[in-house]
Amino acid sequence: MTELYLIRHAEAEGNLYRRIHGWYDGRLTAMGLKQVRALEKRFENVRVDAVYSSDLSRTRDTAAAIYLPKGLPLVTTPELREVGMGEWEDKCWGWADRFRREQLSYFNFEPEKWSVEGSESFAAALERTENAVRRIARENDGRTAAIVSHGSVIRMLLIKLLGASGPDGVLYCDNTAVARLTAENGVISVDYHNDNSHLSPEISAFHRDTWWKEKDARDGRDMYFLPMDVFAGGDTYLRRYREAWIQSHGSDFGFTDVYLDWARRRASSDPDTVMEAFLDGVPCGMLELAEKSGAEEGYGHISLIYLEKEFRGKGLAIQLVGQAVSYYRRRGRKALRLRVAPDNAAALKFYNEAGFAETLREEGSFGTVVTMCKDI
Repeated sequence: MTELYLIRHAEAEGNLYRRIHGWYDGRLTAMGLKQVRALEKRFENVRVDAVYSSDLSRTRDTAAAIYLPKGLPLVTTPELREVGMGEWEDKCWGWADRFRREQLSYFNFEPEKWSVEGSESFAAALERTENAVRRIARENDGRTAAIVSHGSVIRMLLIKLLGASGPDGVLYCDNTAVARLTAENGVISVDYHNDNSHLSPEISAFHRDTWWKEKDARDGRDMYFLPMDVFAGGDTYLRRYREAWIQSHGSDFGFTDVYLDWARRRASSDPDTVMEAFLDGVPCGMLELAEKSGAEEGYGHISLIYLEKEFRGKGLAIQLVGQAVSYYRRRGRKALRLRVAPDNAAALKFYNEAGFAETLREEGSFGTVVTMCKDI
């Protein structure tokens, strides 16, 4: 008999930024690292003889909670990867909800119908995952193995093992949720699943969120981004930038329309550098990137992150950071950089929580400026 612990990875960038990460190799977040520590505590006195994970960073780093304290090697395999998302990789879930809603419904409720260009079928993903789990069970007969994988493939495997009628029969699981399986004579049974009891409410995404138990599985936080028309929409751009300037500097002294000229030049060169953020079809914010600034040093510079007042204080701004990470990572940049006024306490708090750290404080034309950076 083999005992298997099947574990979903900790919170990763795709979860935080609300982006579609199948085979995209996103990192764990600060919250994810806290979940890893909780997972380590859970398995502190549990016998584990072998540890396996997919070859992606978010599962390898989660598996460290078990294999490192126990002095075990980590065996990685692409067979344990998430479903390959094809052309959807690293797009926003909000984009899929807005522009590919039928396919998104298939993804959540009728996975056998889901198909996008370059994607892997759920059937193929389930087959490789089940084959890997069964092989691990055979390799560890009479022992205990921990397997760290991904939410969708774990869910599909549990549906099959439990004989559920379909996706409605097994809810999505929390980050680092644990299922315990028993394998004997080629039969795998499920002792329990979706167990997140090691997570305190403060570090459990499913304690905070409700989308996973909604019938339509829609998350009302999911943004999408489109290039902003700063030629026809110059007044909106200036209103937003002026408001952000006043919030940073206390007045609009020094603010001029030259910032709109710069935005137009950037947008003419690359429309993706000035992006309008939408929430359920409603314009809710703006992201401006200075693509050339810091390029020689490997930085990606953020000129402006802005949310309309009615969308603030709802945990949405982090998705604008995620859009910047996506843009600059594709261009080989190693870090994000931005500048903020030292008196802008709300912005400093947000950027610190988003993983930025102060690297420089200097006098600028309109007062002291703090430069903050974040590795990507």
